[in-house]
Amino acid sequence: MATYREIHGKAVKTVTTNPTDTAAEGQIWFNSTDSNFKSVLVSEAWSSSSNAITVMHAGQGFGGQSDAVGAGGYGPGLSPAYSNATDEYNGSGWGSGGNIGSARYTGQGCGSQTAGLIAGGNPVSNSEAFLGAEEYDGSSWTAGGTMGTGHGYAWMAGIQTAAIVYTGLTDPSPATTTTNAEEYNGTAWSEVGNVNTAKYGILGFGATKDTAVKVGGTSANTGVEEYNGTSWTAVNSIPANRADGMGSGAQTAGLICAGNPGGQTSTLTYDGTNWTLSPATLSETRAANARGATITDNVTGIIHHAGPGTPKMLLTEEYNRSTNVITAAAWSAGGNIGTARNQTAGAGTQTAGLMFGGLPASAPDTNSTEEYNGSSWAAGGNLGTDVRGSAGAGIQTAALSIGGKSSPPVTTKTEEYDGSSWTAGGALGTARYRLAAAGTVPAGLAFSGIPGPSAATATEEYDGSSWTNGGALNTGRSAAAGTGTQTAGLCYGNDGPDKTISEEYDGSSWTSSGSMNTGKFFMALGGTGTQTAALASGGSSGPSTTVTAITETYDGTAWATNPSMGTARYYLAGGASGTTSAALVMGGANAAETKQNATEEFTGETTALNVKTLTQA
Repeated sequence: MATYREIHGKAVKTVTTNPTDTAAEGQIWFNSTDSNFKSVLVSEAWSSSSNAITVMHAGQGFGGQSDAVGAGGYGPGLSPAYSNATDEYNGSGWGSGGNIGSARYTGQGCGSQTAGLIAGGNPVSNSEAFLGAEEYDGSSWTAGGTMGTGHGYAWMAGIQTAAIVYTGLTDPSPATTTTNAEEYNGTAWSEVGNVNTAKYGILGFGATKDTAVKVGGTSANTGVEEYNGTSWTAVNSIPANRADGMGSGAQTAGLICAGNPGGQTSTLTYDGTNWTLSPATLSETRAANARGATITDNVTGIIHHAGPGTPKMLLTEEYNRSTNVITAAAWSAGGNIGTARNQTAGAGTQTAGLMFGGLPASAPDTNSTEEYNGSSWAAGGNLGTDVRGSAGAGIQTAALSIGGKSSPPVTTKTEEYDGSSWTAGGALGTARYRLAAAGTVPAGLAFSGIPGPSAATATEEYDGSSWTNGGALNTGRSAAAGTGTQTAGLCYGNDGPDKTISEEYDGSSWTSSGSMNTGKFFMALGGTGTQTAALASGGSSGPSTTVTAITETYDGTAWATNPSMGTARYYLAGGASGTTSAALVMGGANAAETKQNATEEFTGETTALNVKTLTQA
């Protein structure tokens, strides 16, 4: 039998471990550890990401896979029916941006998150297309130039200072389709060569204004046209009718997905000549969506704020064509705690977690401690005092239980855990419960809580034996969450009017930081991350009926959405000391006030080389 070398003139490398970088694409090797021939393959796939914040359908979208923007749109629950909200995406989650000046939908957009452009659309009905444009600088919108012709359900390509908008619906009533195309130079619009076939609800893409592509449209259209900076030329058609979908990429490397008729899940890629059906499909049928329009090739893409239907309008999916397999961030079920409870505290990590105290269903308070090994819980040493509403900090073998309420007096007690037993530590200067904490033993930090306004703003620092006063919070609060260290702490949330607020501590004073997108309190407590990488999980935004599963992450500047927990609950415990890529939450109560024993584990987004085993046909 001929060898691989004899057939191909090349030897197959023998390795003991698989390569980990993309340079291995197209190579074949023999893994002597598992005795298999292997290779790196290119994969195409859509993966779900964090939900958007605002329900918006047929809004204006632009940006790329890591800097997408959705603006305006309409949808159920919006009041008024048309939105002026802006949502910003950072590659993993969504945050709030500045409001557009005029609420609109069915307009079009292009550019980046810090230099974006929207134009046209409908302020009231399909027959009233806007002539106006607005420019975005990453924080606020300003008026741009006025188009000569209204464009709704059209498309735009290019950048903020060099864009083209083409075809779509125009006014006056009744709305009619137009062949008009206009270019923008950052100041004014001017008419350029018309498209050959007037359509609305088109799909499109183009990295520059001179390389725009027009695809399909309403109704029953498969036509494709390309722009060369002067005129439009008909090219190869798509294989089936499509309208109201999403496009991204360049004239020689584009993709389309979603759309009508009937809502679509399929994806088509374009190489400048031919269209190919991709094996990658959306998880849901989507149509009439906002889109990332400035992605430069069909290797990446993003679809967001695309309906119809409220859940779909919040769903974000990312397309990747690469040698890597990307696994989106997600929550998964862990082992149940032994005793269901809420108002408990936590510490530690995902594979070495700790929870203690709380309010079980069968008793007023408990001193019970449980330890987690990454799969199951086991009893640990009991606290010296039954307590609920305390704060936790540290790791499994060096933790603090701080304050709380002890059947019923509010306490100043601190207890220290060494991995087997609790011992009394120094007393807080002010008795309080529903407080937050941060730090690593022995350097602890306690802040916020009740009772009284002085306790709500007070910060205390622990040196392993005693507490001393630190800088006061700027806003008094209780039922907040905390994370970080004694010299780099973070406090977020509030059982008060300012539920979205967060503050950072530098070892002496607090300063205001980015606001959460969803205001809440009674979130997971116990050191979920650091000052620059924090996790806000669960909680309530009001009465118990507003208990949520929403998760947000903080990057030191802004909060962004992340995948939600599997179970909505509040007053739960958490642990993710020093990281948000592997967090842990446990216990709590649901909207019906039922105590929970469920544990959930959060894993951040991961990327791995797409290594496949080669088998004989």
